[in-house]
Amino acid sequence: MSLAMKPFLHFLVLLFVGFNSAASQTIVETLPGYDGALPFKLETGYIGVGENDEVQLFYYFIDSQNDPNRDPLLLWLTGGPGCSAFSGLVYEIGPLAFDFENFDGSLPSLVLNPYSWTKVASIIFLDYPVGTGFSYSNTTTSYSSSDTISTQHNYTFLRKWLLAHPEFIKNRLYVTGDSYGGKIAPMLALEIAKGNEAGREPIMSLKGYIVGNAVTDKNADINERIPYAHRMALISDKQFERARISCNGVYVNPDPNNIECLSALYSINQCTELIYGAQILEPTCEEYSKPKQSGSTRFLPSLLDDPVDFLSLSSRNEQTCRDDNYVTSYVWANDKTVREALHIREGMVPYWKRCNWSVIYEKDTKSVVEYHQNLSDRGFQALVYSGDHDLSVPYMATLKWIRQLNLSVYDEWRAWNVDGQVAGYTEVYKSKMKEAYLMFATVKAR
Repeated sequence: MSLAMKPFLHFLVLLFVGFNSAASQTIVETLPGYDGALPFKLETGYIGVGENDEVQLFYYFIDSQNDPNRDPLLLWLTGGPGCSAFSGLVYEIGPLAFDFENFDGSLPSLVLNPYSWTKVASIIFLDYPVGTGFSYSNTTTSYSSSDTISTQHNYTFLRKWLLAHPEFIKNRLYVTGDSYGGKIAPMLALEIAKGNEAGREPIMSLKGYIVGNAVTDKNADINERIPYAHRMALISDKQFERARISCNGVYVNPDPNNIECLSALYSINQCTELIYGAQILEPTCEEYSKPKQSGSTRFLPSLLDDPVDFLSLSSRNEQTCRDDNYVTSYVWANDKTVREALHIREGMVPYWKRCNWSVIYEKDTKSVVEYHQNLSDRGFQALVYSGDHDLSVPYMATLKWIRQLNLSVYDEWRAWNVDGQVAGYTEVYKSKMKEAYLMFATVKAR
């Protein structure tokens, strides 16, 4: 291909993907709740995906605060499915955080996060699938999604975003995700790899992917909760052995006729039902576990659906559980001045939720272990990390699928340190086919 042809082909690709008609982007210089101009570049916008761009995916983009021309580009996928990327931005890895200590129920103040990943990377925080955060559809029929559909939507989004930001096409690209986002991340990374191999423009500089406490195979992940609970002294030796023997090591969807197994699992559930799954050292939120009139138990470890009940938690003098802190995002994201600053399209998302549990979503991919294997065989790097106090997706489940891959141990299990203190443990694996490395790391007390 001649050099003269490349600009013309680039123009054709722009026309083909409909970039001009489907995208909007705005630089946000100030935000309600933050005093003064933002000390980093924030862009928000929508990009249309789907057959007729009927799905409008909203994103937040933050330039690296170091060297955006050379630093890597990350696409961040939050879990759920249905949890807004804003959660990752302000509660996890972004440059802003809420001032919880001085929050009184009014518009919360924003402070800087000194540990933001944007210190070394540019990050796109994507509200996916459709119906999540500020993402929406122009048609009611397009509100249905699935693992495969959201992967395709995210791939189209990234293609269009890079064509709109050609200065980032050559930057090293990493697909990143936590929890359920960690399931979609390898699916999307493999889609990008196949697109590059097929010559689809733009050719992305994919180097690897990062997943944290990642859902990989639902049944396998859940099955490891009981061995993990035993290892963490949440259940006794006797309880564990009884379940292991009677259930034959299979604790998910047990035989309904196996009374001994069902009884053993009931005993274990009695010990663990009030444990906060995402972090076993943290308190549960009692408001969410109170029985409803029907007698069923309602336990939502991410947020309450009723905004009135949820906002009433802000009157407390003390924060008693993680979910209390999420009140700030509700107050902030549903404020009119905030929506104007973010350039949210009026009327499309009447009420913002941190996690929209009512999204119509089919989990149509049972396991993504083969995706990890495929990416490793193609030579891509991977960082897989787990909080060692996560009962929802135990580190033991993650290690189990890693050890199913065709990898050899390159660097034996050892501690990794921060400021002279053990922060977790790590082990590095190497692909036997290519110079591809997978690093597994635990994060202590997380």
